[in-house]
Amino acid sequence: MDKQKSKVTLNEEIYNLIQAGEGFHLELKEAFDKSFMEEVCAFANSGGGKIIIGVSDSGIIKGCNTDNRSRSLIQDSLRSLQPNLDISIDIIDSLIVVMVPEGNDKPYACSKGFYVRNGANSQKLNRNEIVEFFQKEGRIHFDELRNDKANFKTDFDEKALIEFLGMAGISKTIDMSTLLKNLGCLTDEGKLTNAGVLFFTKDIDFILNNAIIVCVLFKGTEKVHILDKKDFSGNILENINNAVAFVQRHTNLEYVIKTLRRENVPEIPEVALRETIINAVCHRDYFDKRANVLIEIFDDRVIISNPGGLPGGLKPQDFGKKSVARNQIIASLLLRVNFIEKVGTGISRIRQAVSENGKSSVVFSYDDAFFTVTYTRNNETTQSTTQSTTQSTTQSTTQSTTQSTTQSTTQSTTQTLTEKQIEILQYLIKNPYASRQEMAENIADITTDGIKYNLKRLQDIGVLKRIGPDFGGHWLVQNNND
Repeated sequence: MDKQKSKVTLNEEIYNLIQAGEGFHLELKEAFDKSFMEEVCAFANSGGGKIIIGVSDSGIIKGCNTDNRSRSLIQDSLRSLQPNLDISIDIIDSLIVVMVPEGNDKPYACSKGFYVRNGANSQKLNRNEIVEFFQKEGRIHFDELRNDKANFKTDFDEKALIEFLGMAGISKTIDMSTLLKNLGCLTDEGKLTNAGVLFFTKDIDFILNNAIIVCVLFKGTEKVHILDKKDFSGNILENINNAVAFVQRHTNLEYVIKTLRRENVPEIPEVALRETIINAVCHRDYFDKRANVLIEIFDDRVIISNPGGLPGGLKPQDFGKKSVARNQIIASLLLRVNFIEKVGTGISRIRQAVSENGKSSVVFSYDDAFFTVTYTRNNETTQSTTQSTTQSTTQSTTQSTTQSTTQSTTQSTTQTLTEKQIEILQYLIKNPYASRQEMAENIADITTDGIKYNLKRLQDIGVLKRIGPDFGGHWLVQNNND
């Protein structure tokens, strides 16, 4: 009884498919023919599908020979698919239904080449498309390839290697050539690999197109007015550090003082920010020459995007749970210098850090072309100071004030920098000997009195210190805890 019911349901399903007509997941064939394996190959390389034999292209059910010989011919043909794939064959009334799953070991090929599904048709890939398909599926790794443009004698940066070895705890007495080969950065012929270019050359943009990090600060919430822009084209470690610093300069930073110790509380937690930028650099698609890693800062959000969606082999339902490295050498080198802690834990660390910080939220999005992380900012422009004084174990008094006090046993002070104060600090980092007049002339929309006021505020909260006299002295921007 149950078997008969199942058969009726299956017949109804097949009938409905035939009525809907051919599409991305369905191919109708009047008879088994030479193009059969092309369809199988295309479905395996795409999203899977069904091939129904015994139905004309127009959907007229004509039936076909379903004897053992016909089934054996189909099975023999399926063995020519490389690599092998478990494909089922069902006989339904006078029809043969071949169900091809999406393959987990792409790309698949038949005797005539590589095919993919394009709408309701199966399309043979040309040479360039085959290369691109292999790249997309992670069969060719960018970081492993030899870079013929790089000249080891003129482009190699020995200082960058020495710094890397120190960070990684690797002995500097090992022969340099042997060391670089073991790291996956040098070929047996003495040519730098792309990983070697990214880590150990002076100007990667000269050798690799669109492999830099572009950082842009916009005014407001639209891409109209650019306030600051930097292109970082040094080695990969320098670029990561510079990009993190750029975002931190242009986002809010609070100073929370408990007793005598000051804690820096960034709007976007540094753990999350650094992990996001590292992921963008590590997992981007370097074969895509159309775009760089891009960091965009707006009043209400920070967007970090990189070319390349999810790496081949990683399904959407596994995002954040499993890890597939698109660039394995880059990932291993970053792991050696502790830029990444453990493969596969980055997304959870970002989410946890943002949740604990509570000053922003994070959203991950991706398509075939880009992976994007968006931090929504809690953009407070007011300065606030909160003082909490505990008088006894049974009695407490909480007082909000804008004045400091030394009478409380427990004091919590939170100070948010304004955009203008951030601009002043940025200017003084580059020009520590600048006068108030010079700052007023070079920082937009502020007078010398405004400069004087904000300098006093920045000194009061401990982020700016005057070294030496008014004439001949200089400013020191303090970013670390006292």
